[in-house]
Amino acid sequence: MTHSPASQQYREKQAGDLQAGDFVYLPGDGPAEEIASVEVQNDDYGVAALLLVTTYDAGTVRIAVGSSVPVGDGVPRGLGGDASTGSEPDSSTTAEGDVEAPAEPAVVVPPRPADPPAFTGPSAEDLALIPEPDGTPEAVVRAAVADHKGKNGVQVLAERLAKGINTKSGSCLRDLSDLAFDLCIVLRDPDHSLEVADLLNVLPFDGNLDRWASIERALALSSFICREAGQSERAAVYEKLLRASESQEEDPFKALVNARVRQRSLNEPNLYDKEIFRAMDNGNRDAEREWRFLRLEALMFLRAHGGSKTIAEDELGRRIANELEAVRA
Repeated sequence: MTHSPASQQYREKQAGDLQAGDFVYLPGDGPAEEIASVEVQNDDYGVAALLLVTTYDAGTVRIAVGSSVPVGDGVPRGLGGDASTGSEPDSSTTAEGDVEAPAEPAVVVPPRPADPPAFTGPSAEDLALIPEPDGTPEAVVRAAVADHKGKNGVQVLAERLAKGINTKSGSCLRDLSDLAFDLCIVLRDPDHSLEVADLLNVLPFDGNLDRWASIERALALSSFICREAGQSERAAVYEKLLRASESQEEDPFKALVNARVRQRSLNEPNLYDKEIFRAMDNGNRDAEREWRFLRLEALMFLRAHGGSKTIAEDELGRRIANELEAVRA
């Protein structure tokens, strides 16, 4: 940030560490201004990108999260005196002419937000609960659809995948996750579905959110399949892997902001209510089924992620059962 503090003393502070009560030098040559509030704005990937810093006297200034800004010292508002000059409070005179000592105001310092809980990934013992594939990935796919001849949807996917599975290809990963969902949800074949999903489940998070979306779908589905089959320990491994992307951010401030964004999305999930009701009103059964399929995926993800503060786990189970019945009807 460009600033000319003239002869004033100042130091630099990371923008991400700014909080209400700090004094920041704004662009120009004015005095340090006290911060009233700090609002975080995220980019399209949900990562903290911009801070809107509002001061008591100078309005709002935008600061990039990674910037260093000049800060100074001052007398916070509420401590008496003139906050802009930093003068000490004067003694006051009562109506009877007696001089009173200045009152000591109560200073309320808001607690800094706690760090997000540490994520503990699966151990080698945990990962051993996921069996090795029986043959090449292409062979796993062919075996998974062998009992479903005549089912065009899965056969088309399998034929495309059998030509060669490239785990660096986002479209290939999407085909694998689609195949796993179709086998479980449409064809009621959870065993083969889990074998296909495991081709994705063991892939690490590499920072590519497009590819990770397909892996995330497979992990949520696998957790559901294992929970339904009573394999709670194996389900827990998939649930740990599902949260792998949450431990990648090393900056504590960004990690905290990302955790807040993630919790908000869990508490206020998009369950496609408007789209489903619109399709029902229009009598469009195919569109309704597609939207319900997306709702089912969202509910499975919520359950695999441990639920949310707004939907209890028992309620998630009930809703998942309802959507399964609806999409299979």
